[in-house]
Amino acid sequence: MTTFFFRAVAIDGKVRTGQLTGENDKYVARELRKQGLTPVYVGVAPKKSFELKLPAFASGRRRDVLFFTQEMSTLLNAGVPLDRSLAITAELTERPGFRTIVLDVLRVLKGGKPLADSLATHGEYFSDLFVNMVRAGEASGALAVVFERLSEFERSRDELRNYIVSAMIYPALLCLVGLASVIILLTFVVPRFASLFEDSHMQMPLPTQVMLEVSNFVKTWWWVAALVVAIFVVSVRLYIGTLKGRLRWDRWRLKLPLLGDALRKAETSRFARAMATLIGNTVPLVQAIGISGAILNNRYIARGLDAVSQGVKRGEGIATSGAKGRADLHRLARLALLLSLAAASGQPHRIGLRGAWSPLVPHP
Repeated sequence: MTTFFFRAVAIDGKVRTGQLTGENDKYVARELRKQGLTPVYVGVAPKKSFELKLPAFASGRRRDVLFFTQEMSTLLNAGVPLDRSLAITAELTERPGFRTIVLDVLRVLKGGKPLADSLATHGEYFSDLFVNMVRAGEASGALAVVFERLSEFERSRDELRNYIVSAMIYPALLCLVGLASVIILLTFVVPRFASLFEDSHMQMPLPTQVMLEVSNFVKTWWWVAALVVAIFVVSVRLYIGTLKGRLRWDRWRLKLPLLGDALRKAETSRFARAMATLIGNTVPLVQAIGISGAILNNRYIARGLDAVSQGVKRGEGIATSGAKGRADLHRLARLALLLSLAAASGQPHRIGLRGAWSPLVPHP
Protein backbone atom coordinates (compact mmCIF):
# COMPACT_ATOMS: atom_id res chain seq x y z
CA MET A 1 0.00 0.00 0.00
CA THR A 2 1.24 3.44 -0.97
CA THR A 3 0.24 6.85 0.34
CA PHE A 4 -0.80 9.25 -2.44
CA PHE A 5 -1.28 12.99 -2.34
CA PHE A 6 -4.54 14.14 -3.92
CA ARG A 7 -6.19 17.36 -4.97
CA ALA A 8 -9.92 17.15 -5.65
CA VAL A 9 -13.02 19.31 -6.06
CA ALA A 10 -15.91 18.91 -3.65
CA ILE A 11 -19.61 19.23 -4.47
CA ASP A 12 -19.64 22.82 -3.19
CA GLY A 13 -16.84 23.67 -5.68
CA LYS A 14 -14.07 24.02 -3.12
CA VAL A 15 -10.67 22.42 -3.62
CA ARG A 16 -9.73 19.74 -1.11
CA THR A 17 -6.21 18.36 -0.62
CA GLY A 18 -4.91 15.52 1.49
CA GLN A 19 -3.39 12.06 1.50
CA LEU A 20 -4.98 8.67 0.92
CA THR A 21 -3.52 5.17 1.04
CA GLY A 22 -4.19 2.74 -1.79
CA GLU A 23 -2.73 0.18 -4.16
CA ASN A 24 -2.34 2.65 -7.04
CA ASP A 25 -3.52 6.06 -8.20
CA LYS A 26 -6.57 4.62 -9.98
CA TYR A 27 -7.75 2.99 -6.75
CA VAL A 28 -7.35 6.31 -4.90
CA ALA A 29 -9.29 8.14 -7.65
CA ARG A 30 -12.17 5.65 -7.33
CA GLU A 31 -12.26 6.10 -3.56
CA LEU A 32 -12.39 9.87 -3.97
CA ARG A 33 -15.34 9.58 -6.38
CA LYS A 34 -17.14 7.39 -3.87
CA GLN A 35 -16.73 10.22 -1.36
CA GLY A 36 -18.32 12.68 -3.78
CA LEU A 37 -15.05 14.32 -4.78
CA THR A 38 -13.80 14.95 -8.31
CA PRO A 39 -10.07 14.12 -8.46
CA VAL A 40 -7.90 16.71 -10.17
CA TYR A 41 -4.49 15.31 -9.25
CA VAL A 42 -3.43 12.02 -7.64
CA GLY A 43 0.26 11.31 -7.25
CA VAL A 44 3.38 12.33 -5.38
CA ALA A 45 3.08 15.33 -3.10
CA PRO A 46 4.71 18.44 -4.59
CA LYS A 47 7.99 19.29 -2.90
CA LYS A 48 8.30 22.69 -1.34
CA SER A 49 11.53 24.32 -2.40
CA PHE A 50 12.99 27.73 -3.00
CA GLU A 51 11.76 29.13 -6.31
CA LEU A 52 13.50 31.99 -8.04
CA LYS A 53 10.95 34.35 -9.58
CA LEU A 54 11.78 34.93 -13.24
CA PRO A 55 9.94 36.85 -15.96
CA ALA A 56 7.27 34.92 -17.86
CA PHE A 57 9.10 33.92 -21.02
CA ALA A 58 7.51 32.02 -23.90
CA SER A 59 8.34 28.61 -22.38
CA GLY A 60 6.57 29.61 -19.15
CA ARG A 61 3.53 30.72 -21.11
CA ARG A 62 3.38 27.39 -22.91
CA ARG A 63 3.48 25.55 -19.60
CA ASP A 64 0.69 27.77 -18.27
CA VAL A 65 -1.50 27.08 -21.31
CA LEU A 66 -0.83 23.34 -21.03
CA PHE A 67 -1.75 23.37 -17.34
CA PHE A 68 -4.90 25.40 -18.08
CA THR A 69 -5.97 23.00 -20.84
CA GLN A 70 -5.38 19.87 -18.77
CA GLU A 71 -7.25 21.21 -15.74
CA MET A 72 -10.20 22.42 -17.82
CA SER A 73 -10.37 19.05 -19.60
CA THR A 74 -10.42 17.17 -16.29
CA LEU A 75 -13.02 19.41 -14.67
CA LEU A 76 -15.39 19.65 -17.64
CA ASN A 77 -15.29 15.90 -18.24
CA ALA A 78 -16.15 15.48 -14.54
CA GLY A 79 -19.30 17.56 -15.06
CA VAL A 80 -18.16 20.72 -13.28
CA PRO A 81 -19.85 23.86 -14.72
CA LEU A 82 -17.75 26.08 -16.97
CA ASP A 83 -17.60 29.11 -14.70
CA ARG A 84 -16.76 26.99 -11.69
CA SER A 85 -14.08 25.14 -13.71
CA LEU A 86 -12.41 28.46 -14.52
CA ALA A 87 -12.55 29.54 -10.89
CA ILE A 88 -11.01 26.26 -9.71
CA THR A 89 -8.31 26.43 -12.39
CA ALA A 90 -7.44 29.95 -11.27
CA GLU A 91 -7.22 28.76 -7.69
CA LEU A 92 -4.93 25.87 -8.66
CA THR A 93 -2.64 28.03 -10.80
CA GLU A 94 0.71 28.65 -9.13
CA ARG A 95 1.84 31.64 -11.25
CA PRO A 96 0.18 34.87 -10.04
CA GLY A 97 0.37 36.46 -13.48
CA PHE A 98 -1.48 33.64 -15.20
CA ARG A 99 -3.99 33.42 -12.34
CA THR A 100 -4.90 37.04 -13.07
CA ILE A 101 -5.45 36.16 -16.73
CA VAL A 102 -7.73 33.20 -15.89
CA LEU A 103 -9.75 35.38 -13.51
CA ASP A 104 -10.07 38.03 -16.24
CA VAL A 105 -11.33 35.34 -18.65
CA LEU A 106 -13.89 34.36 -16.01
CA ARG A 107 -14.92 38.00 -15.57
CA VAL A 108 -15.48 38.47 -19.31
CA LEU A 109 -17.38 35.17 -19.46
CA LYS A 110 -19.72 36.24 -16.66
CA GLY A 111 -20.23 39.49 -18.55
CA GLY A 112 -22.11 37.56 -21.21
CA LYS A 113 -19.44 36.85 -23.82
CA PRO A 114 -18.61 33.34 -25.09
CA LEU A 115 -15.55 31.58 -23.73
CA ALA A 116 -13.76 31.85 -27.09
CA ASP A 117 -14.10 35.64 -27.10
CA SER A 118 -12.95 35.75 -23.49
CA LEU A 119 -9.80 33.80 -24.38
CA ALA A 120 -9.19 35.93 -27.49
CA THR A 121 -8.63 38.99 -25.29
CA HIS A 122 -5.32 37.39 -24.23
CA GLY A 123 -3.77 36.54 -27.58
CA GLU A 124 -0.28 36.38 -26.10
CA TYR A 125 -1.32 33.17 -24.32
CA PHE A 126 -4.11 31.67 -26.41
CA SER A 127 -3.41 31.27 -30.14
CA ASP A 128 -5.93 31.52 -32.97
CA LEU A 129 -6.01 27.73 -33.15
CA PHE A 130 -6.87 27.51 -29.45
CA VAL A 131 -9.60 30.16 -29.70
CA ASN A 132 -11.20 28.70 -32.83
CA MET A 133 -11.16 25.22 -31.34
CA VAL A 134 -12.99 26.49 -28.25
CA ARG A 135 -15.45 28.40 -30.47
CA ALA A 136 -16.18 25.22 -32.42
CA GLY A 137 -16.65 23.30 -29.16
CA GLU A 138 -19.11 25.87 -27.85
CA ALA A 139 -21.09 25.75 -31.09
CA SER A 140 -21.25 21.94 -31.14
CA GLY A 141 -21.83 21.54 -27.39
CA ALA A 142 -18.70 19.38 -27.01
CA LEU A 143 -16.48 21.75 -25.05
CA ALA A 144 -15.18 19.00 -22.77
CA VAL A 145 -14.10 16.92 -25.77
CA VAL A 146 -12.43 19.96 -27.34
CA PHE A 147 -10.38 20.68 -24.22
CA GLU A 148 -9.37 17.03 -24.07
CA ARG A 149 -8.10 17.18 -27.66
CA LEU A 150 -6.45 20.53 -27.04
CA SER A 151 -4.69 19.04 -24.03
CA GLU A 152 -3.37 16.21 -26.18
CA PHE A 153 -2.37 18.67 -28.90
CA GLU A 154 -0.50 20.98 -26.52
CA ARG A 155 1.25 18.06 -24.86
CA SER A 156 2.34 16.49 -28.15
CA ARG A 157 3.50 19.87 -29.48
CA ASP A 158 5.56 20.38 -26.33
CA GLU A 159 7.10 16.92 -26.76
CA LEU A 160 7.96 17.70 -30.39
CA ARG A 161 9.54 21.01 -29.40
CA ASN A 162 11.62 19.34 -26.70
CA TYR A 163 12.72 16.68 -29.18
CA ILE A 164 13.91 19.30 -31.67
CA VAL A 165 15.69 21.34 -28.98
CA SER A 166 17.44 18.28 -27.56
CA ALA A 167 18.55 17.28 -31.06
CA MET A 168 20.11 20.73 -31.60
CA ILE A 169 21.90 20.97 -28.24
CA TYR A 170 24.83 18.73 -29.18
CA PRO A 171 25.72 20.53 -32.47
CA ALA A 172 25.37 23.92 -30.77
CA LEU A 173 27.62 22.76 -27.92
CA LEU A 174 30.24 21.56 -30.41
CA CYS A 175 30.22 24.93 -32.20
CA LEU A 176 30.51 26.79 -28.90
CA VAL A 177 33.42 24.64 -27.67
CA GLY A 178 35.18 24.93 -31.05
CA LEU A 179 34.83 28.72 -31.10
CA ALA A 180 36.11 29.00 -27.52
CA SER A 181 39.09 26.77 -28.38
CA VAL A 182 40.05 28.93 -31.38
CA ILE A 183 39.82 32.12 -29.32
CA ILE A 184 42.00 30.65 -26.56
CA LEU A 185 44.58 29.47 -29.10
CA LEU A 186 44.79 32.84 -30.84
CA THR A 187 44.91 34.96 -27.68
CA PHE A 188 47.02 32.85 -25.27
CA VAL A 189 48.79 29.90 -26.90
CA VAL A 190 50.02 31.32 -30.22
CA PRO A 191 51.59 34.50 -28.68
CA ARG A 192 53.78 32.31 -26.43
CA PHE A 193 55.17 30.46 -29.45
CA ALA A 194 55.63 33.73 -31.34
CA SER A 195 58.25 34.90 -28.83
CA LEU A 196 60.15 31.62 -29.27
CA PHE A 197 60.22 32.02 -33.06
CA GLU A 198 61.44 35.63 -32.75
CA ASP A 199 64.33 34.67 -30.43
CA SER A 200 65.49 31.84 -32.69
CA HIS A 201 65.48 34.06 -35.86
CA MET A 202 64.15 31.13 -37.88
CA GLN A 203 62.44 31.51 -41.23
CA MET A 204 58.81 30.66 -40.48
CA PRO A 205 56.55 28.94 -43.02
CA LEU A 206 53.78 30.98 -44.61
CA PRO A 207 50.92 29.28 -42.69
CA THR A 208 52.71 30.01 -39.41
CA GLN A 209 53.18 33.66 -40.37
CA VAL A 210 49.50 33.97 -41.27
CA MET A 211 48.49 32.43 -37.93
CA LEU A 212 50.75 34.83 -36.03
CA GLU A 213 49.33 37.83 -37.90
CA VAL A 214 45.80 36.69 -37.14
CA SER A 215 46.75 36.27 -33.48
CA ASN A 216 48.20 39.79 -33.35
CA PHE A 217 45.07 41.20 -34.98
CA VAL A 218 42.80 39.43 -32.50
CA LYS A 219 44.82 40.65 -29.51
CA THR A 220 45.03 44.25 -30.76
CA TRP A 221 41.78 44.80 -32.65
CA TRP A 222 39.43 42.31 -31.00
CA TRP A 223 36.98 45.07 -30.20
CA VAL A 224 36.75 45.99 -33.91
CA ALA A 225 35.96 42.38 -34.80
CA ALA A 226 33.36 42.19 -32.02
CA LEU A 227 31.80 45.47 -33.21
CA VAL A 228 31.61 44.22 -36.81
CA VAL A 229 30.03 40.94 -35.70
CA ALA A 230 27.50 42.82 -33.52
CA ILE A 231 26.58 45.18 -36.36
CA PHE A 232 26.21 42.25 -38.74
CA VAL A 233 23.97 40.32 -36.31
CA VAL A 234 21.78 43.37 -35.62
CA SER A 235 21.50 44.13 -39.34
CA VAL A 236 20.49 40.56 -40.14
CA ARG A 237 17.90 40.52 -37.36
CA LEU A 238 16.42 43.83 -38.54
CA TYR A 239 16.27 42.52 -42.10
CA ILE A 240 14.63 39.28 -40.97
CA GLY A 241 12.11 41.40 -39.07
CA THR A 242 10.74 42.65 -42.40
CA LEU A 243 8.34 40.51 -44.44
CA LYS A 244 10.67 40.28 -47.43
CA GLY A 245 13.67 39.42 -45.26
CA ARG A 246 11.77 36.78 -43.28
CA LEU A 247 10.59 35.07 -46.46
CA ARG A 248 14.11 34.95 -47.90
CA TRP A 249 15.57 33.75 -44.60
CA ASP A 250 13.02 30.94 -44.22
CA ARG A 251 13.46 29.94 -47.86
CA TRP A 252 17.25 29.79 -47.43
CA ARG A 253 16.95 27.66 -44.30
CA LEU A 254 14.88 25.08 -46.19
CA LYS A 255 17.70 24.69 -48.72
CA LEU A 256 20.33 23.75 -46.13
CA PRO A 257 21.55 20.13 -46.58
CA LEU A 258 20.58 18.64 -43.19
CA LEU A 259 18.79 21.37 -41.27
CA GLY A 260 16.39 22.08 -44.13
CA ASP A 261 15.02 18.54 -44.13
CA ALA A 262 14.60 18.59 -40.34
CA LEU A 263 12.79 21.95 -40.46
CA ARG A 264 10.54 20.71 -43.24
CA LYS A 265 9.53 17.64 -41.25
CA ALA A 266 8.92 19.72 -38.12
CA GLU A 267 6.63 22.12 -40.02
CA THR A 268 4.77 19.17 -41.54
CA SER A 269 4.24 17.76 -38.06
CA ARG A 270 2.85 21.07 -36.75
CA PHE A 271 0.55 21.40 -39.74
CA ALA A 272 -0.72 17.82 -39.47
CA ARG A 273 -1.53 18.07 -35.78
CA ALA A 274 -3.22 21.43 -36.09
CA MET A 275 -5.30 20.38 -39.11
CA ALA A 276 -6.37 17.12 -37.48
CA THR A 277 -7.43 18.91 -34.31
CA LEU A 278 -9.36 21.63 -36.14
CA ILE A 279 -11.11 19.42 -38.71
CA GLY A 280 -11.94 16.90 -36.01
CA ASN A 281 -13.91 19.66 -34.26
CA THR A 282 -15.93 20.78 -37.31
CA VAL A 283 -13.87 23.88 -38.11
CA PRO A 284 -14.39 24.75 -41.83
CA LEU A 285 -11.63 23.51 -44.12
CA VAL A 286 -10.56 26.90 -45.49
CA GLN A 287 -10.40 28.39 -42.00
CA ALA A 288 -8.52 25.31 -40.72
CA ILE A 289 -5.85 25.68 -43.43
CA GLY A 290 -5.45 29.38 -42.60
CA ILE A 291 -5.13 28.79 -38.86
CA SER A 292 -2.76 25.83 -39.29
CA GLY A 293 -0.56 27.85 -41.62
CA ALA A 294 -0.49 30.78 -39.20
CA ILE A 295 1.05 28.69 -36.39
CA LEU A 296 3.97 27.54 -38.57
CA ASN A 297 7.36 29.04 -37.80
CA ASN A 298 8.44 29.07 -41.45
CA ARG A 299 6.75 32.05 -43.13
CA TYR A 300 7.76 30.84 -46.61
CA ILE A 301 5.67 27.67 -46.24
CA ALA A 302 2.88 29.56 -44.46
CA ARG A 303 2.61 32.02 -47.36
CA GLY A 304 2.29 29.16 -49.80
CA LEU A 305 -0.50 27.69 -47.69
CA ASP A 306 -2.29 31.04 -47.88
CA ALA A 307 -2.26 30.64 -51.66
CA VAL A 308 -3.71 27.14 -51.28
CA SER A 309 -6.44 28.51 -49.00
CA GLN A 310 -7.31 31.24 -51.50
CA GLY A 311 -7.48 28.64 -54.26
CA VAL A 312 -9.91 26.56 -52.22
CA LYS A 313 -12.07 29.66 -51.71
CA ARG A 314 -12.22 30.07 -55.48
CA GLY A 315 -13.45 26.48 -55.76
CA GLU A 316 -10.30 25.00 -57.28
CA GLY A 317 -9.94 22.18 -54.76
CA ILE A 318 -7.08 21.39 -52.41
CA ALA A 319 -5.14 19.09 -54.74
CA THR A 320 -5.39 21.52 -57.66
CA SER A 321 -4.27 24.52 -55.60
CA GLY A 322 -1.40 22.57 -54.04
CA ALA A 323 -0.21 21.23 -57.40
CA LYS A 324 0.33 24.79 -58.66
CA GLY A 325 2.88 25.47 -55.93
CA ARG A 326 6.14 23.90 -54.83
CA ALA A 327 6.65 20.23 -53.99
CA ASP A 328 6.46 20.83 -50.25
CA LEU A 329 3.16 22.72 -50.59
CA HIS A 330 1.79 19.95 -52.77
CA ARG A 331 2.48 17.41 -50.03
CA LEU A 332 0.95 19.63 -47.33
CA ALA A 333 -2.10 20.20 -49.52
CA ARG A 334 -2.38 16.45 -50.06
CA LEU A 335 -2.27 15.97 -46.29
CA ALA A 336 -5.05 18.55 -45.86
CA LEU A 337 -7.11 16.71 -48.46
CA LEU A 338 -6.65 13.39 -46.64
CA LEU A 339 -7.73 14.99 -43.38
CA SER A 340 -10.81 16.56 -44.95
CA LEU A 341 -11.81 13.21 -46.45
CA ALA A 342 -11.13 11.46 -43.14
CA ALA A 343 -13.48 13.89 -41.38
CA ALA A 344 -16.37 12.03 -42.98
CA SER A 345 -15.18 8.77 -41.40
CA GLY A 346 -14.78 10.40 -37.99
CA GLN A 347 -11.03 9.67 -37.73
CA PRO A 348 -9.19 12.80 -38.88
CA HIS A 349 -7.32 13.02 -35.57
CA ARG A 350 -5.78 9.57 -36.01
CA ILE A 351 -4.59 10.35 -39.55
CA GLY A 352 -3.21 13.68 -38.36
CA LEU A 353 -1.16 11.99 -35.65
CA ARG A 354 0.31 9.62 -38.23
CA GLY A 355 1.17 12.51 -40.50
CA ALA A 356 2.75 14.43 -37.65
CA TRP A 357 5.51 11.89 -37.22
CA SER A 358 5.87 10.65 -40.81
CA PRO A 359 8.52 12.05 -43.18
CA LEU A 360 5.88 13.35 -45.60
CA VAL A 361 8.09 16.10 -46.98
CA PRO A 362 11.39 14.57 -48.11
CA HIS A 363 14.36 16.64 -49.10
CA PRO A 364 13.94 17.71 -52.77
